[in-house]
Amino acid sequence: METVVVYSAKSSNRLKYTLDWLLKERLQLNYTLTHNESDIEGEPFFIAYGLPLLKGKTSKGCRIPDAGLLWETEVKQQEPTTGKWKDIPTLFATDDSGASLPFDLFSAVFYLLSRYEEYYPYKADKHGRYPATNSILHKQGWLQRPVMDEWVCQLRKHIQTTSGMHLQPTHFLFQPTYDIDMAYSHLHKGVGRIIGAYMRALLKGDVKQISERTQVLKNKQKDPFDSFRWLRQLHKEYDCRPVYFVLSAFKTTLYDKNIHPQHPAMMRVIKNLAKEGTIGVHPSYYSDKDDTLGKEKKMLEHISSRSTHLSRQHYIKVKTPETQRRLLENGITEDYSMGYGAYLGFRAGTGNSFMWYDLEKEEVTKLRIHPFCFMDTTAHFEGKLSVADAFAKLDEMSKRLEQTGSTLITIFHNFSLGTSNEWRGWRQAYEHFLAEKTQVAQKQHHAVVE
Repeated sequence: METVVVYSAKSSNRLKYTLDWLLKERLQLNYTLTHNESDIEGEPFFIAYGLPLLKGKTSKGCRIPDAGLLWETEVKQQEPTTGKWKDIPTLFATDDSGASLPFDLFSAVFYLLSRYEEYYPYKADKHGRYPATNSILHKQGWLQRPVMDEWVCQLRKHIQTTSGMHLQPTHFLFQPTYDIDMAYSHLHKGVGRIIGAYMRALLKGDVKQISERTQVLKNKQKDPFDSFRWLRQLHKEYDCRPVYFVLSAFKTTLYDKNIHPQHPAMMRVIKNLAKEGTIGVHPSYYSDKDDTLGKEKKMLEHISSRSTHLSRQHYIKVKTPETQRRLLENGITEDYSMGYGAYLGFRAGTGNSFMWYDLEKEEVTKLRIHPFCFMDTTAHFEGKLSVADAFAKLDEMSKRLEQTGSTLITIFHNFSLGTSNEWRGWRQAYEHFLAEKTQVAQKQHHAVVE
């Protein structure tokens, strides 16, 4: 790895966190941080934060303007100015003529990665979540653009052109993930739930559902939510390893409708999923009230015979910083909840993972955040999108990630990929999409390796 000298008049945890992600993780550059201007003299290339380019150093230095955010030690209401760089929208824009970049890249990255705006007071939605409509990316119409990945891509080009260094390119990755909220539509629900379902269907006059349920219970028709064997074959054919998040609620509630994790049928599902892919916990809706999360995690580990340190919040119920701290307390070190339940797009402005920064404690934690940009239920129920329109949106976002050598994480459910009439066409569209994106990822990987 190449090494670059970074000058800043002072330092902070916020600056180091930003440099570690931007330079080390994304650009694969080692760096030396100095507070002495003389240390950059004679360097073939350097990055100066908040320091005007000196005479004779314009050609080999990259000066980034300083908006001041990285030196603060508390959360204040920010009003980042917006602008453009290489036709890419930016935050913390400046008209500083002495800068190489027309915006404070470091502050912009920190603002989005730390989820700074989610520490402001806000009116939560019906699930207690931070609303996407409050976010600056949504307000500016940038939510479906991985703007930070685009900044990184342009910064790589800028450094290579200015310094002559060759930076190792990153390649596109595709990680399919699945939430197992309801393994079955009709089977294994118990007498009480089955009778209740029949009564509701009768009151609605839903003859089709009554007939379907009867056929399934008589083993004359496959449960419409049971897509597990099909998924297993799909992943084998296209050589990809999925991540499954299993709802292991001990009680049935309005929002927790999976069968009990200790039911023999559910135990078989869990064991099979753990053999095929990586398994993670999907905390039940009310698991934030007590020690339920820890108990659900232990149960999932016991049944699967696998320890797990992965999670994704059910209904994407994230309340920063309480949720992240609770995950860490329960041995979770990788979380896949960074996205919105009601809107498609990039909640943190990137498809790439990053360490969670506890803004109240001003420290980097051991929790790695994996963002997603697309969830089937969001597109179908919230967006009211047709199959074609949903996958067109997904393809548009994935192409931006391909162009920037970033990571695509999708969320699908076993029921959307089953045989339910409500999800007609989704299975076929998903297979086509997965086949295409795994091929793109493999080609980019081979190109980088070669």
